[in-house]
Amino acid sequence: MSTIAFLNLAMHGHVNPTLPVVAELVRRGHRVTYHTSPAFSTEIEGTGATVCLYPGGDRPLPDPPMPVTMLDGLAHATVGLLPPVLRDLRDVRPDLIVHGSACPWGAVAARELDVPAASLFTTFAFDRSVPSPTRASWELLAAAAARPRVVRGYLRSRWELSRRHDTRGLPLLDLANVRQPLNLVFTSRAFQPGVEAFGPSYRFVGPSLGARPPDPTFPADRLGAPVLYVSMGTVFEAGPRLLRAFATALAPLAGTVVVSTGRTDPAALGPLPDNVLARRFVPQPEVLSRAALFVTHGGMNSVNEALHAGVPMLVVPQGADQPLTARRIAELGAGLSIRAQDAAAEPVRALARRLLDEPRFRAAAAALRVAQREAGGHLRAADELERYQRRTGRAPVSSAQER
Repeated sequence: MSTIAFLNLAMHGHVNPTLPVVAELVRRGHRVTYHTSPAFSTEIEGTGATVCLYPGGDRPLPDPPMPVTMLDGLAHATVGLLPPVLRDLRDVRPDLIVHGSACPWGAVAARELDVPAASLFTTFAFDRSVPSPTRASWELLAAAAARPRVVRGYLRSRWELSRRHDTRGLPLLDLANVRQPLNLVFTSRAFQPGVEAFGPSYRFVGPSLGARPPDPTFPADRLGAPVLYVSMGTVFEAGPRLLRAFATALAPLAGTVVVSTGRTDPAALGPLPDNVLARRFVPQPEVLSRAALFVTHGGMNSVNEALHAGVPMLVVPQGADQPLTARRIAELGAGLSIRAQDAAAEPVRALARRLLDEPRFRAAAAALRVAQREAGGHLRAADELERYQRRTGRAPVSSAQER
């Protein structure tokens, strides 16, 4: 069997969609290694892959997590991680390297080892018509001007990187958009903006779901219809005031409001209406399967799970690619969007009432549900990787291929 090495950012939004793909490749008989931080070791080991830990333990996100600080963080991480990653990969001797589109050290390692590589896009694919968050832009320039220290750090890292390693093919700035001859995008062609502009190297394989474990402690028997669900993700801090505003806005419209508070202590929300259930962590697919509405930050993992369940969304984007995702949901009629600074109780309640009362939103979400499921998901992603290996001449025939 072939050996496939995965390299990725140690973030839920980047790792979670890859786990079903890795598990399927292992099931087909491939040897898979995965470079990650300790926080993701257990989940990755559960797929059957061999974990290779990045040195230095769990690395915090840049603060604040905005494009200019992300660029500096990615460049700095690439300089520090490449030597140990290259040592590991020389021992592993992979036939294929699969890396996140925002994982430049994966791309540089593949070039230096002369190993075929594929890139994974866990949000949208990006080009001139669908610009990535780290593209060259006036917004990026303005943010850079306000943070000259960050810019100096980025330039130092890029100079050091080019001095030590072969960085041909690596974007000068757009380090969240590293492409390869095969690019797997974890959404459907129907949901991808400007899909006609992307050539055959882009394969829109749909959502790769199934990585979230069930939670037997969650009181599912307490959920009364209609279930309205609120989750603002784990990267940006929503804060108790915003979460409380959502809970009080939605309570009069709901049988049960479920609020996932993440890093915020549920007690910090204060007294809540009796039909509000606030917990740090919620089994999201289970709740979405019963939900009539999802209030979300617009992270692609959450959006994909909502579309997989056919649930209309009220999107409250906070940063990164979330405003683009919010616009796309509104364009396709599967939801509405509101800015976080405008998300007081009354406007949220008014938008939620529209989403619940107007059938067109649920119809649009249902149509996207079909498109997302028909794209193929993790099984199609595994198929595409095996086909790519055969084209590059680096893979033996597996038992799955023989069938």
